[in-house]
Amino acid sequence: MAIAATMVKELRSRTGAGMMECKGALTETNGDMEAAVELLRKKGAAKADKKSGRIAADGVIIALVSAAKKSGVLAEVNCETDFVAKDDNFSAYARAVAETVMAKRPASLEALSELTLSGGESTVEEARRELITKIGENINIRRFQLVEAKMDASVSAYVHGTRIGVLVTTSGGRADLGKDIAMHIAASRPLYVSKDAIPAQVAAKEREIYAAQASESGKPENIVEKIAEGRLQKYFNEITLLGQPFVKDPDQSVGKLLNSEKATVEEFIRFEVGEGLERRPDNFVAEVTAQAKGV
Repeated sequence: MAIAATMVKELRSRTGAGMMECKGALTETNGDMEAAVELLRKKGAAKADKKSGRIAADGVIIALVSAAKKSGVLAEVNCETDFVAKDDNFSAYARAVAETVMAKRPASLEALSELTLSGGESTVEEARRELITKIGENINIRRFQLVEAKMDASVSAYVHGTRIGVLVTTSGGRADLGKDIAMHIAASRPLYVSKDAIPAQVAAKEREIYAAQASESGKPENIVEKIAEGRLQKYFNEITLLGQPFVKDPDQSVGKLLNSEKATVEEFIRFEVGEGLERRPDNFVAEVTAQAKGV
């Protein structure tokens, strides 16, 4: 039977598939719209499975904080290229994922995948696979973390572009102090809040390294110990939030700033897109050629 343009348009709006794919599916199912939808979903699932092994190290960080500032969510959703990371459909999906986490508090990525996506009817996993088919890249929800403020503490967030996100829980101080601290964390990458939070084995290993370095100076043992301890304390200041120079006023440390505000930092989380993931080499020509061939 002849396939009308209106039928192709309707199928495209329902599935997000390409025009030629829609026309082919309608032709194959003899114009049966529901059968065509099912056919495209099956083909889409096969395509999603094929793309699932490809490296997805680009993407976005989404940070959400509740109206009362008592809870927050940080989520990373990955894709393969910066181009797709800027796509409105991808961005909307990533935000909906974070909203789903905020609303339903899943305990794991597996539990999250089975929940209904915020603002939709499909599950998080179904929507992910549909988006893979529509966009043509592998998409993964890499991680998320929920933060709950205790007692009189509050949660603040800062997102640098879409690639770095921070949640920080603070008590006391001015209203915008939490955001300033979150901005500092985004820029300065502390690993711990304070020296007390550094694991004992990490501190012991660094102390051993600096002691070995100082012993090569040939100086007396008591001097060697002072040199090693000085280098160790400098290192501790570099990796702890309280020891770092505050980005907005490098003449004072974050610790001194908090003391002046009579404020404390309970915890922080910092996500950066793709950290620790292998990135694929960019080859735009090969990518376009592959897409043209339907790979």
